[in-house]
Amino acid sequence: MNAAVETAQPPRSAGALPVADAFRRYRGEILRGLAAVYGAQAEEREESIHRNAYYYGRLRELLGFMVEEGKRVLCLRSDIGEFLEYVRPTYGVGVEIAPELIEVSRRRCPQYSFLLGVPEDQTYQEKFDYILIINAVNDQFDVQRTLQNLNSACSPQTRVILTFNNWLWQPILILAEALGWKRPQPRQNWLSAESVEALLELAGFQVVKRWSGVLCPIYVPFVSWLLNDVIGKLPLLDRLGFVQAYVARPEPKQQVMRVSPSVSVVIPCRNEKGNIEATVLRMPEMGAWTELIFCDDRSTDGTLEEIRRVQQAYPERKIRLVRGPGISKAENVWTGFDSAQGDILMILDGDLAVPPEELPSFYDALVSGRGEFINGSRLVYPIRTLAMRTANVIGNKLFSLLFSHILREEIQDTLCGTKVLYARDYARIKKLRGSWGVRDRWGDYELIFGAAKLNLKYLELPVHYMERHYGQTKMTGRLRNAAIMLRMCAAAYRCFR
Repeated sequence: MNAAVETAQPPRSAGALPVADAFRRYRGEILRGLAAVYGAQAEEREESIHRNAYYYGRLRELLGFMVEEGKRVLCLRSDIGEFLEYVRPTYGVGVEIAPELIEVSRRRCPQYSFLLGVPEDQTYQEKFDYILIINAVNDQFDVQRTLQNLNSACSPQTRVILTFNNWLWQPILILAEALGWKRPQPRQNWLSAESVEALLELAGFQVVKRWSGVLCPIYVPFVSWLLNDVIGKLPLLDRLGFVQAYVARPEPKQQVMRVSPSVSVVIPCRNEKGNIEATVLRMPEMGAWTELIFCDDRSTDGTLEEIRRVQQAYPERKIRLVRGPGISKAENVWTGFDSAQGDILMILDGDLAVPPEELPSFYDALVSGRGEFINGSRLVYPIRTLAMRTANVIGNKLFSLLFSHILREEIQDTLCGTKVLYARDYARIKKLRGSWGVRDRWGDYELIFGAAKLNLKYLELPVHYMERHYGQTKMTGRLRNAAIMLRMCAAAYRCFR
């Protein structure tokens, strides 16, 4: 038996305790100073918000877009409760450092709970869907410790939303305070976006999305609109905005699952008779079980009869038939999703241009937590000569660049038919369907926009794109399709920028 090795602790020097006491006193002075400054402004805070209605209106729009209504929300440094009001949670908890702010908050928003405390000292016994830290990282004494403590309040689906002032605006804000145009604030940290991202990473969080905006935080007729809604949304210039925002999620951890998630592979098909049996034979089994849902969209070549035949021929496979409405591919896919019984939803186009053998990679990426919305990309590996025309390749790349800028996601291929997500997340996306102001005939943009709106972690997986061996492509009318995609870009720009 090996003896335990003990490491002798060095004797503590005589000056160690006074130094530690000095640090505690320094921290206490900083925190009491913060509470005193903000507490003295508590009764006038609502009037101050009204005076700056334009800026807080922009903040309300941002938070209202990033946070789903009716969720469980924790707000650190909740001010007088206005940030909780903006997102309308069913259960809201605010934490503030000044007793005076807590008193005003409870009077203004009795439907929510408000706790007195220092955010970096808080521990949490319950989980929240969203955690808000609005304009508060700049005066936190220990930002990293505050963020680390949030892990106890997070589930894997929790989103942490931080907003903070762009450090480039520091001279302007100092001048505004000196002129009395802005309420006095204690000394600020003035963290750069890169510093905030590093602190999130150190605390165990992964950045999902970055946002910057509001070039003009005060209302000036026409000028505010021009700077904020036109100039401030241009590439590079959008990084100069007064408001910086990050959306983060807990770093995914490898979990031992008692039961592997089940899979529903939705296969939209129209006149794909020659591909049905090959789909069944080539489809890998994934998870606890895999069901194949063939969505026949009013085929005229005998696809419907072929699906029924393979159901009889392969009783060991879970094969289901769903009749599509014959309106569009999107409506056909939604029909399949609504009938799916698996934990995970996959789309595989019935032309088999994307090999079914590659779907397990999508399954692994989702189950491991590396992504929450997995999109295939056909534009990485060499494309077979007959699989996609050169003009289509160029068009896809151009539109991908445009959508990447608009959605703040690195998107390489918007129209790849292979997409994978959890059924629980699709249920949330379904509530947003049709809200973008333009009809999506393919369904790809409804899913991409919905995932972006819900701050799902987007991940692209390269796929091999093959020429079809049966039937004809449904992607005809390139100019018409380009016009549709331009309308989708315009819709995304209105909603996301």
